[in-house]
Amino acid sequence: MASEYRLSFERPIYELEARLEKLGKLRTPEAQNEVRVLRRELTDLKKRIYANLKPWETVEVARCPDRPLTDDYLELCFEEFVELHGDKYFGDDRAMRTGWAKIDRFQVMVVGHQKGRDYKQRIACNYGCAHPEGYRKAIGKMKMAAKFGLPVICFIDTPGAYPGIAAEERGQAQVIATAMFEMSRLPTPIICVVIGEGGSGGALGIGVGDRVAMLEHAYYSVISPEGCAGILWKSHEYKEQAAKALRMTSKDLIKLGVIDAVIEEPDGGAHRDHHLTASRMSMYLRNTLRELVEIPIDELVEARYQRFRRMGVFFEHGELQGKALVELAPEEPIPAPHAIEHAEALHPPAEA
Repeated sequence: MASEYRLSFERPIYELEARLEKLGKLRTPEAQNEVRVLRRELTDLKKRIYANLKPWETVEVARCPDRPLTDDYLELCFEEFVELHGDKYFGDDRAMRTGWAKIDRFQVMVVGHQKGRDYKQRIACNYGCAHPEGYRKAIGKMKMAAKFGLPVICFIDTPGAYPGIAAEERGQAQVIATAMFEMSRLPTPIICVVIGEGGSGGALGIGVGDRVAMLEHAYYSVISPEGCAGILWKSHEYKEQAAKALRMTSKDLIKLGVIDAVIEEPDGGAHRDHHLTASRMSMYLRNTLRELVEIPIDELVEARYQRFRRMGVFFEHGELQGKALVELAPEEPIPAPHAIEHAEALHPPAEA
């Protein structure tokens, strides 16, 4: 997709694409032969760059404005979407979309964060940061789906729930906790997919599912890298180190057992090919729905509850417990919070 937005680490890709664009205007046999060679080089270059992304670069990709949004998946993966509005208490939060839809032979309830595509939409959608009424709307519609015995599909794409004073006055934390509680016992299949940013409680508010998946270059974390760096190291300059320490990428989370599947993105990221990304998303959703509807509801709900109760690694009765007892690849040591010697080692003071 053509866009003015540029990711810094993609500069070699942009330069090669510019060369291809110039050569494509020439009609000589030599130029056409070179175009074919460069196209192969471009494909290899995208694969090479995206196979070796650093955690912070993954965050940059997840935040790319050109990535497919919930709206795009509604258009490309589903049929007959009928949107439902309002929480019956306060208002209709545009940062959270809900509605009936059809995929394959399944009637489903779709719930998803919506960031907006242009500036006006982003302001209206609060950049995907939902208010309490958004989460009340989401859980109300999920309960409606359970009443009719229909599965729920959740698309997660938020830097976090809205942290403003008004949201806190309306019970933001309690609403998210209630949403997680209700989802843990909802008697219907639930599939959750992180399509971009999966930030903090805002993501967990619609993230308790029987299957949780991520797009390859999305992230899922208890806090944003900037927030973590600000709390631990008192400076956003440490955001790259924080991203590394948080183990927030799909590669890390599949090893830790936090997620069940990683949906492969096209070469160069989902923002370069919405249709191929949506095709892979649709295939995952169809296959997972076919699997979940065959499981008795009682077993499904109990497994969902135990999954989240035993997530991560922890001690219980003196023994190491957890959903995934894995040994991640060794990493370079992360500077200790508030440790002056580490900070000076990373940023030596200028000589007088």
